[in-house]
Amino acid sequence: MARFIDELKRTHSCGALRLADAGGEVVLFGWVNNRRDHGGCIFIDLRDREGLTQVVFDPSENEEAFALADQARSEWVLGVRGKVRDRGEMRNANLATGEIEVVGLEATVFNKAMTPPFEIEDGIDTHEEKRLQYRYLDLRRPELQKNILMRSRLGHATRAHLTERGFTEVETPYLVRYTPGGARNFLVPSRFYSGSFYALAESPQLYKQLLMCAGFDKYFQITRCFRDEDQRIDRQPEFTQIDIEMSFINQDDLFAMLEGLVFRLWNDALGVDLKTLYPDGTFPRLSYEESMRRFGNDKPDVRFGLEHIELTDLVIEHSGGGIPMLQPLAEKFKNGTFRRDLPEEIVKALVVPASASFSRSDVDKLEKFVRQMGAAGLARAKLGDDGAWVQSPLAKNVTDDFRAAVNQATGAQPGDMILFQFGAEAKVQTVMANLRLHLGKKLGLIDDSPENAWRFLWVVNPPLFERDEQSGQWTAAHHVFTRPHDEDVALLDTDPGKVNCYRYDLVLNGFEIAGGSIRLHDPVVQQKVFAAIGLDETEARDKFGFLLDALTYGAPPHGGIALGMDRIAMLAAGADSIRDVIAFPKTQRANDAMTGAPSPASVEQLMELKLRTVES
Repeated sequence: MARFIDELKRTHSCGALRLADAGGEVVLFGWVNNRRDHGGCIFIDLRDREGLTQVVFDPSENEEAFALADQARSEWVLGVRGKVRDRGEMRNANLATGEIEVVGLEATVFNKAMTPPFEIEDGIDTHEEKRLQYRYLDLRRPELQKNILMRSRLGHATRAHLTERGFTEVETPYLVRYTPGGARNFLVPSRFYSGSFYALAESPQLYKQLLMCAGFDKYFQITRCFRDEDQRIDRQPEFTQIDIEMSFINQDDLFAMLEGLVFRLWNDALGVDLKTLYPDGTFPRLSYEESMRRFGNDKPDVRFGLEHIELTDLVIEHSGGGIPMLQPLAEKFKNGTFRRDLPEEIVKALVVPASASFSRSDVDKLEKFVRQMGAAGLARAKLGDDGAWVQSPLAKNVTDDFRAAVNQATGAQPGDMILFQFGAEAKVQTVMANLRLHLGKKLGLIDDSPENAWRFLWVVNPPLFERDEQSGQWTAAHHVFTRPHDEDVALLDTDPGKVNCYRYDLVLNGFEIAGGSIRLHDPVVQQKVFAAIGLDETEARDKFGFLLDALTYGAPPHGGIALGMDRIAMLAAGADSIRDVIAFPKTQRANDAMTGAPSPASVEQLMELKLRTVES
């Protein structure tokens, strides 16, 4: 073994050799991917992170090496010295190194391996929990190694691009003060200050604003953030973001900077030139209001149609159109008794094309799908040849005028099916947005052809505030440090629900991959925003006094954005979950199946921290 480490150095990776190397002598190190005994010779596919090389051991070349290969098994770690030769008629066109093979002249075993609990190959159906338990084995699979290597290229390209443009990389604290209004924090007890706690930073938001007050002008870091939230395919309790802040900029300046970064990332990490899709170097923009109206959410997947149609005004105009379920909604508006500052009720529809050929069973499954999201049901109407509604519980009551108006507004044709939702706006938007995406996948409508694979979109100008469903109070829709539109500042005192702001999200194929805003640098307006969410001056100073003080010492206009590194890597890799692009992720239950974290603390640890656990 020492000869291979001390004298025989690795000359090539297992994915590097080509026909031009034939005749040369090489040294390879790697894992036994598989072993095949073909009688007179033994064939081993040796694997490392770069690929596979077939090594053939012939006793006529070296009996000792042949004997070692005879004993070798899957996942043993070997060193091999050999000669490269042309495989001739036995070339493997499906393998990058398939034109050649290495004749083993000398070999050593660095380490034997027990039989793995699952096959080390792509496409296995082993349950994810088992693979996460043995993550160090799962990470040997080429697919995951490719993902992690691609993620590394994303990080390298980010640092290179931003550093070349004058950004300074600054690390900000992980242990911070808890501040309300964001996501749920992880709390960390302090041994030195009994009864007090740090919070793990959910983002560097306040620190990067303070760096702008300090005059650093352009800041970035690739940083870990922590949120104690329920897990989804694009969420983890600890995650990585590319965090950026700039001084003396407006929204257009930031968009231009970020678009340049994204173009660089796709080129360096994926070899994709986004200029072929976006020749002017910019991504399209969509207002928040239009995004909600057309798609029901602020992160639309625009690779397919099935857009929503707003029918609320038609319902009001036709006094419910003869449909009993719509009468109360129409009357609220008609009589002027509906308060526009509270969540309004709306009516929306989308049209399923006749080509879907939905059966009654298919429709029943759709109704079950929307009920799982809390919908009362799924109203529908199929159009007959004369535009009449057939196979519809609404048909017996709907007026002819209303039916004709709906048919025209939706553009529905004979054989098409119109699906309806009505009620509280938030519920209708959520149900219809998810229904659209569900149907897009079910009907194969999502166009992921090369020219449509990367559909970036800026969603801009959202409301600054939203109503808390339980308390009815105004809360910040994102965070309270976002600058309102200048023309809306006066509304902070009188009608906060109408205040729009300079917040923006970058969306890719239905996922928000970046979000940020132009910040408040005026302490007077910042205090007005605090007041709008019910935070008086005393409370604001208690929680954010350090920021308010900084704003009074000459804060520049500034803004920033944070990109979700995990989500970007997931989409770029074509992975199903961000767990497939994180080296050591948590499970869907937010635990570490490999190490057993989280684990109970000892009595001694709890006593030192002056803490006591209680049964839930």
